[in-house]
Amino acid sequence: MSSATPLVEPVPAIPCEQVASHGEYRHLTTIPNIAIDLRYATVDNFAGRDLYTPLDCAWLHRDAAEALASASAWLATQRTGTRLLVLDALRPQRVQEALWAALQGTPLLGYLAPPERGSIHSFGMAVDVTLIDADGAEFDMGTGFDDLSELSHPALEERFLAAGQLDEQQIANRALLRAAMTQGGFHGISHEWWHFDCGDRVHVRREYARVL
Repeated sequence: MSSATPLVEPVPAIPCEQVASHGEYRHLTTIPNIAIDLRYATVDNFAGRDLYTPLDCAWLHRDAAEALASASAWLATQRTGTRLLVLDALRPQRVQEALWAALQGTPLLGYLAPPERGSIHSFGMAVDVTLIDADGAEFDMGTGFDDLSELSHPALEERFLAAGQLDEQQIANRALLRAAMTQGGFHGISHEWWHFDCGDRVHVRREYARVL
């Protein structure tokens, strides 16, 4: 999709630069007991470049932010010292378009929502997360963030466990992450252990504003 092609939005879109002054969004730094390391604001991602600077993308819609706060609070009751580490939150539409263009002709394109449909990240209603311990070390999930291989697929974990490609601790770590996020009201997807949506995707695309 050309960036010049207008999107037909059920709810008027919001430029990313206006999110901070918009009452429906909450900054990640206001959520207790989480850590933040937005990988698309660094070169530590599958694109290998900073996609966010100078934009501040450490935001979620307040509904997703409240859900994340609930997940964090539940986790604190289950494992002392363990926290959620946010790897991605709000991803503006312009960044989604840049990723879509960069991945043309590669098998990785299948992991990305087409810009015309839009990523739930672009509505501030999805988050990528992992777990860290009291020292800030990430839990071993069997793959890293943005490892777009079948080993990252929650739907295939039992197969890889039986084959010895994932071990029981890695599976347990993923299960703890999913349990925390589910307690908060999120639900995961079949092919990325780190990705969680807040709400039904059809409902989100119809009822929430896309951030450009």
